[in-house]
Amino acid sequence: MNDTLLKQLPPGATVVPDAQLRDYTTFQLGGACPALIDCPDAESLAETVKLLHAASVGFLVIGQGSNLLVSDAGMDRVVLRYCAESAPDVQFEGCRVRVSGNTLLDDLAQLAIGRGVGDISFCSGIPGTVGGAIAGNAGAFGRQIGDVVESVQLLDAGGRRREVSGDELGFEYRSSVLKQTGDVVLGAVLKLKPEDIETMEAERERIMELRRTMHPDWRAMPCAGSVFRNIEPTSAADRRQAAGWFLEDAGARDFRVGGARLFEKHANIIIADPGATACDVFELTEKMIAAVHEKFGFELKREIKLLGVFSTTNSH
Repeated sequence: MNDTLLKQLPPGATVVPDAQLRDYTTFQLGGACPALIDCPDAESLAETVKLLHAASVGFLVIGQGSNLLVSDAGMDRVVLRYCAESAPDVQFEGCRVRVSGNTLLDDLAQLAIGRGVGDISFCSGIPGTVGGAIAGNAGAFGRQIGDVVESVQLLDAGGRRREVSGDELGFEYRSSVLKQTGDVVLGAVLKLKPEDIETMEAERERIMELRRTMHPDWRAMPCAGSVFRNIEPTSAADRRQAAGWFLEDAGARDFRVGGARLFEKHANIIIADPGATACDVFELTEKMIAAVHEKFGFELKREIKLLGVFSTTNSH
């Protein structure tokens, strides 16, 4: 990033030179990037992408960093951050909800429940932004956000915008076509149904209590939620099986590499203890993959995204 480019950045965009990416991921791991540009809204993100594309500057867009493992060596690309941690942008039009892609998913769930416009309580407590949730078709308790997406406004790597219907996103379990295209969700329209506020508030509290019981708080215990995708059913009648069950049965519960270990209550969550490195976490995932493959004959698929160079990134 040279001074000429910096002067052309849109109002509101702020730059952190040589940013340490551990400060922008829930694993709290990862080395530096040349610069991190915080884009507070869709307009500033779109303008910044256009500017960097025109200048042939390599970049990557992240949200809250809740499913990322960044290598210890960092990255050679500029990172654009699109995450509104304190100012959710949500507009209600009856049971249609317009939401910015940088709004935190849990904020959206809480606001929608409070308005009684839909049961998206299953999103409660899931970290990350709405944009990231849509790209990865986030969900819980057998439900997924793709079920309620009416349309999205997308931004491609050249800074061009377009609007597409939810049907065009090819939602699958923890995936969508956005994982292949790399397009960023600037905003979305969700189509919900009226629900009783008290019922939904009670359901949210039940879910939050369940998460408090079974999942670590990433602020106190750095992690990125489930490391591996659940296993596809072996027949149409079966349900997906939890990756944690296979890990448990393969004896992975007590695995540790350096400062990385498995959460004592969930064999599919890795905790980065003080002193842990991204390499520790990566090597632990490799060990987990090997254990399940040896016992069950198939390979787990990572749900977390690897950024930067890892020694055997392409082996699985």
